[in-house]
Amino acid sequence: MAVQQAERRALVLGQETIDGLRTSLRGNLILPNSDGYDAARAIWNGMIDKRPTLIVQPSGVADVVVAVNFARDHDLLLAIKSGGHNVAGNAICDGGLQLDMSSMRAVHVDPQQQTAYVEGGAQWGDVDHETAPFKLATTGGIISTTGVAGLTLGGGIGWLNPKFGASCDNVLAYDIVLADGSYVRASADEHRDLFWALKGGGGNFGVVTGFLFQLHPFNHEVLAGARFYPVAKARELLNLYREVTVSSSRDVVSYCAIWLNPATGEHACALPFCHSGDPEAAEREMAPVRTFGDTDLDIFGRMPYTAWQSAFDALVPHGRHYYWKALLFTELTDAVLDTMAAHGAKKPNPNCYAVMEQFGGAYGDVGKRETAFWHRNIRHQIVIGGAWDDPSEQDRCIAWVRAFHDALAPHAATGRNLNFTIVEETEKVDRVQASYGENYTRLVQIKNKYDPTNFFRVNNNIKPTVS
Repeated sequence: MAVQQAERRALVLGQETIDGLRTSLRGNLILPNSDGYDAARAIWNGMIDKRPTLIVQPSGVADVVVAVNFARDHDLLLAIKSGGHNVAGNAICDGGLQLDMSSMRAVHVDPQQQTAYVEGGAQWGDVDHETAPFKLATTGGIISTTGVAGLTLGGGIGWLNPKFGASCDNVLAYDIVLADGSYVRASADEHRDLFWALKGGGGNFGVVTGFLFQLHPFNHEVLAGARFYPVAKARELLNLYREVTVSSSRDVVSYCAIWLNPATGEHACALPFCHSGDPEAAEREMAPVRTFGDTDLDIFGRMPYTAWQSAFDALVPHGRHYYWKALLFTELTDAVLDTMAAHGAKKPNPNCYAVMEQFGGAYGDVGKRETAFWHRNIRHQIVIGGAWDDPSEQDRCIAWVRAFHDALAPHAATGRNLNFTIVEETEKVDRVQASYGENYTRLVQIKNKYDPTNFFRVNNNIKPTVS
């Protein structure tokens, strides 16, 4: 059906119209019958299979303007693909126009100003590679193939968030193409309302073609690793995680994960951590983790930050089927830890996982109303990930995720980190509203100003109240 819809819409547009679009672009225009169509529309979550009528791969801002104007003038749904890593599949749509930003991945570092200009199609691995020689950094994700745009526009957490804050806290300016095709810069000096909204408001306001990031002096060498244990020890490890995160410095991010042992492929639990401070302090502070019990596999050491940033890429490969649910917590009670250990032990396959993530530090220094991103008092997130390659495992994996989530939900904070929502949640207006808290009303006002027709709606949608 989707195949027919995409091809039928192309016929409705007509060859002359499509040829006109092609001649207006310097980048690529890909149709459903073009070579490379399936590769261009593919995203990280193999569970999402949609077929756009047109795929534009812009070579620069001018092409983005052309694509936005074309989609608006021809009433085409527009989806924006940066890294394509969003689990809900917001990077793609059926029957519309997919703007694939993958040709715009340049990163330009200014070591004197300690800034980096990052194009809208860049991935975090691109940023890490370019900043490392200058011993500068900013907060990225934990998977190197994650798109800078998607992560940052949704807030952005990673191994450096206690040290440098959320990714969005480090943006000095956004270059953005709006729904009317105009191109503006949003910063503390220009379009200040839009600047505020883009710090957590997602893709609701336009196509961000470039980010100007503040960078920070950073040695780019960390003490990092993980010790793997039998899954039966998960409750003990969770207790250690709680103890460590209560007292840890801003140089530390710790996770507690129930997933697989990479050496054996079997069920396991682990406590990954990253200490980005002084080497001697790192050894002292992480000693409780590094000496905890007998381990099945011990992977730790001093390493380049870029190596640690990509260490988990292989555990969540591109094209696998994923179904997530995530919850936020201001504190970890025994009931939360008991529930995570009990349900984690019931993983339907080794690729499924549950990960507890540490927030805090500089991330929490920013007031809730200072940016659109609301969750500044949150200290932990639990992500429950169903993951499978065999389609016959889908129902079991999804059922496990939902049961796990429902057991934890009574203990969780209100709202969600919207970068971790799935399709069935992005379509719930009340869920999106709750996740922005008291900032939602202001976000609607800004949406009314910059996108009153809701042209940008393939996202965690903030619906305008004007037409």
